[in-house]
Amino acid sequence: MTKILFTLLLSAITATHAFAALSPPSVIILADSVEFTSSNLPIIVIDTNGKHIRDDERIFVDMGAIDNGPGRCNYLTDPFNDYNGKIAIETRGSATGGYPKGQYRFETEDSLGENLNVSLLGLPVENDWILYGPYTDDQSLIRNVLAYKLSNDIGRYASRTRFCELVLNNDYRGLYILMEKIKRDNDRVDIAEMDSAAIAGDDVTGGYIIKIDKWEGENIGIWESENHIYYQYHYPKADEIVQEQMDYIQNFMNDFETIMLNLDKMGGPLPAYETVIDVPSFIDHFLLNEFPKNVDAYRISAYLYKQNARQGGKLFAGPIWDFNLSFGNAWYEEDKFVTDTWQVDYSISIRPWDGYRVPFWWPPLVKYPAFTSRLKQRWNELKFTHFDKDSIYTTIDVLADSINEARLRNVARWPVTEKQPYEDEIAQMKQWISDRWDFMDANLSLLSNVEAPETNNPPRAFSLGQNYPNPFNPVTWFSYELPENAHVEINIYNIKGQQVARLTDGLKPAGSYTMEFDARHLPSGIYFYKLRVNAFVATRKMLLVR
Repeated sequence: MTKILFTLLLSAITATHAFAALSPPSVIILADSVEFTSSNLPIIVIDTNGKHIRDDERIFVDMGAIDNGPGRCNYLTDPFNDYNGKIAIETRGSATGGYPKGQYRFETEDSLGENLNVSLLGLPVENDWILYGPYTDDQSLIRNVLAYKLSNDIGRYASRTRFCELVLNNDYRGLYILMEKIKRDNDRVDIAEMDSAAIAGDDVTGGYIIKIDKWEGENIGIWESENHIYYQYHYPKADEIVQEQMDYIQNFMNDFETIMLNLDKMGGPLPAYETVIDVPSFIDHFLLNEFPKNVDAYRISAYLYKQNARQGGKLFAGPIWDFNLSFGNAWYEEDKFVTDTWQVDYSISIRPWDGYRVPFWWPPLVKYPAFTSRLKQRWNELKFTHFDKDSIYTTIDVLADSINEARLRNVARWPVTEKQPYEDEIAQMKQWISDRWDFMDANLSLLSNVEAPETNNPPRAFSLGQNYPNPFNPVTWFSYELPENAHVEINIYNIKGQQVARLTDGLKPAGSYTMEFDARHLPSGIYFYKLRVNAFVATRKMLLVR
């Protein structure tokens, strides 16, 4: 016991005094005699002790942070009062990874190299962080912060942020944004925690975080769905997820895609996609990507997460990520400040040759009448509140004003980052937001170019579809079709052949139907549902798992 207490005490002392020998210069001279001695933003100082930060291996280095609080100046000579300890750091980024202004991922750690959960610059306690340095990809320097704020404001978690200035090995590196890395956590993506023992029952149903992204970065695990969409394991990580969990999430996504392939064939009062996705999250995700017109929307840096069955078990869209190419900004000159197209149609009409494609299920979903109706309703809720033009302009002005002092130093350090006067960049972005708002407001209802299923053209044959989801708990749905008016009988049987429920018994007109079965009163096990219509009889098996 004494040895354990001594080890803990030593760790605490080492973390607290890790910077005892580090003394950053009181002044750093930049180009054109611009000095860096203090900032209205927090200051982060990193000393790699002569080691090079790489993209294939994290290195153990020292970091200190100075944050004297709102309205107070931070000086290079101030003590490290926000953080003073060890981090494991590496470079990050795909397109941005090669920029001279480095992009970094790091973990706060104790002196023994174990994860150390801390609050950095006032952000909620965690150990995984991003230092993103806006470069030529975003001359406003604020697009990511603005997009993430909009998301959090409407109740959809996105990475929380703090502007800061970075000194690396006594070299001023410019304006940076401290960001939360997307991960499972009660204060980030709040889904059930999983370990290698979660392989059956409700435990294996979640939570999961998956993403659609470029095939670059650390610890990438990719699988191809039955419909040729490439997904990546994000949580559990590729080197931690076990086979049973891989099988489950792959089967779940295959079933989800099957529903999306058959949108027009699944009638009934409840659209089939509502059984598997959280519709409000998909609506908000669409608006959060389309209003800023995120160039990479849906197809790069696109996240999805799935709840545990005890939470509801549905698939959610989000969190949003990587919005430097948004609000009028784009890679291709011909795409910049265009307001009148939908990013959801990127792979259909904008860049059909681009290898990074919008998943096939997004366009028909957002154009499905029932979905579009709710989408329009949500837009009407937001357009004069969080998406109000004047409200966004005010946010832009506050963000721009907060970085004005640091921006001048950033331009002195990286002259290529400002190709036009900053005031013109901000004015251009505001005008684009106004024009985009007008386009969205006038055209959202026009998305519904997919007609509702025909009710006056009956099916050609009797049929009974497989239930979904399967396995299920406790509710599932299945469809059946009648080519003519007929007496329909549908019953549920257990494994012993005993009838446990009757769903319908009566005359039905010709058409397509969706039937709901609620098994909350039944124990786990194998069940059969049987359709009898005149001489036609069909039986299918389903599995109730609690």
